[in-house]
Amino acid sequence: MIFFSSLFSITVQAETCDDFTNVSMRKLHSEESVNFCEFKDKPLLIVNTASNCGFTDQFKDLEALHKKYKDQGLVVIGFPSDDFFQEENDEADTAEVCFVNYGVTFTMLATTAVRGDDANPIFKHLNAQTSSPNWNFYKYLVSADRKTVQRFNSRTKPLSANLTQAIENSL
Repeated sequence: MIFFSSLFSITVQAETCDDFTNVSMRKLHSEESVNFCEFKDKPLLIVNTASNCGFTDQFKDLEALHKKYKDQGLVVIGFPSDDFFQEENDEADTAEVCFVNYGVTFTMLATTAVRGDDANPIFKHLNAQTSSPNWNFYKYLVSADRKTVQRFNSRTKPLSANLTQAIENSL
């Protein structure tokens, strides 16, 4: 009976997520998926990433943001993308860059498109609200109520006063 109750509560939670985050996507180098409804009522920092970019070292500061603000509700999610031809061809290599080289513990998803008609559903929404990323490591801060999206370009460092102030305001 407890198992049935657990299943029912998960179903109810998924049904109450009625915005653009009602999407499941596969985690990087894993068969597990994450449903974005899990992050309901939490601000999201969504970043399109690449393993072989001049901005790749931003993973360190994104991890620092994750550690600093996760207990206050911020969810950092990385979307590796080869839209700018700077992502590894093998997903295992992308995972090594993220998890081994940079020690990433925040959610990283499987490589996906973030621009154009092939963009994943999350980025289709973000792009419609703001605009498509012009390069890797664009950051999108989505409010907990999903009504506000703020876009920060690649040159905005994750620990910059501008971005950290926006995160603190969203918490």
